[in-house]
Amino acid sequence: MSEYSGSGDPQRSMELLWGLQQPPKRGPKQRLTVEQISQAAIRVADAEGLAALSMRRVADALGVAPMSLYTYVPSKAELIDVMLDAVYGELPRPEKVAGGWRARLERIARENWALYHRHPWMLQIAMSRPVMGPHLIAKYDYELRAVSELGLTEVEMDSVVSLVNGHVEGAARRAVEATQAEQHTGMSDAQWWEAHAPLLEKVFDASRYPTAARVGAAAGAAHGSAYNPELAFEFGLQRVLDGIAVFIQARSEQLARK
Repeated sequence: MSEYSGSGDPQRSMELLWGLQQPPKRGPKQRLTVEQISQAAIRVADAEGLAALSMRRVADALGVAPMSLYTYVPSKAELIDVMLDAVYGELPRPEKVAGGWRARLERIARENWALYHRHPWMLQIAMSRPVMGPHLIAKYDYELRAVSELGLTEVEMDSVVSLVNGHVEGAARRAVEATQAEQHTGMSDAQWWEAHAPLLEKVFDASRYPTAARVGAAAGAAHGSAYNPELAFEFGLQRVLDGIAVFIQARSEQLARK
């Protein structure tokens, strides 16, 4: 992680997110909005990464003086809170989704997977203390409704949604890392393994590690590398949903006995 949500002034972030900030009483007429600034910052982070994000870089993208941004946003920390809530607003939240709880959770997982790939910088922000903006709350409410009619307790509903989202975040992080590795090295996974295979063959004793040799060879042939991010996401998602299904069935049987 390189940044933390809520690391600035949470009160100022909440005011920005909910439109409660007071306009300045003096000075020139405001030319920008917080939304315009956050969208410019998102474009910078998407194109150049979170490390490149600064108030000066955003000001350059908007064609204004850096100091003018502080009229709207106190610092980079609060700007990141606004950026996060803005991208959460990209997620669709239909009132009704076809299918049962499993289809609804699967849809949620795929929507979040796609969001992380559109904005990989999100994975560099720790969310242990999220600032509760309107889009984040709406996202949470929408996702909870996927399991709201299963007889689960409120804590169980929260845990189920957190379990699915945790899998998506972890899988997306590995996928983004794989993509960035290729960009930074100029080599695909297949090219990297091909280049290092001769040395590995010299030091690896298949008779000493027969299971690793057998499984590693099969996985490498199937993936074209040591790891396939998309397959890991799909396989893990289905196993997470399988586990939730067992839990829901047990909960249903427990309720029926009462």
